[in-house]
Amino acid sequence: MRAAMFYGLLLGGFWVLKYLFFVAGVFYPVFSTVYALLSPLTLVVAYLFTKVYKILLGGKIRFVQAWQFGVLIYFFGGLIESLPQYVFFRYIAPADYIQSLITQFSATLKQISEAMNQANMQAQMEDSLQRMNLFSPINLTLENLGNTVLYGIILSLPVAAILCRGTIDVERLKREL
Repeated sequence: MRAAMFYGLLLGGFWVLKYLFFVAGVFYPVFSTVYALLSPLTLVVAYLFTKVYKILLGGKIRFVQAWQFGVLIYFFGGLIESLPQYVFFRYIAPADYIQSLITQFSATLKQISEAMNQANMQAQMEDSLQRMNLFSPINLTLENLGNTVLYGIILSLPVAAILCRGTIDVERLKREL
């Protein structure tokens, strides 16, 4: 658990750095490109951390151990990333940012209701959305944390499948270092 917390902290630090590019991208679109380029590196970083964990375990790891470790580092990293996300949604985001999220969601609902031929459904859904306050800063932050854990559950599967094969000769690694 300590290793998962430590490597989750490191992964969270990477995500905070990456999130700074997201925030800057809201105001300066060129930073959104850097954010998009850094996003796939998460899988590489998670793979490397899990491989180091395998070495710490003596060079051999079971699938479930590797998968569990991956899910935990995503969870702990998501907790670290949640703080700057909340600060962004609460204090930094432009005034119309959350309203634009609601507008985009409403447009999607409109398309769904039109496809289902139920015109009054959109008005009812928009009214319900406004009353439920789904787009508050804390709800957006918790939703992102949930998504991060879900991604961790899914993306840790191939990493665990790759790393559970074979063993790493830890003694040889020590001699080479």
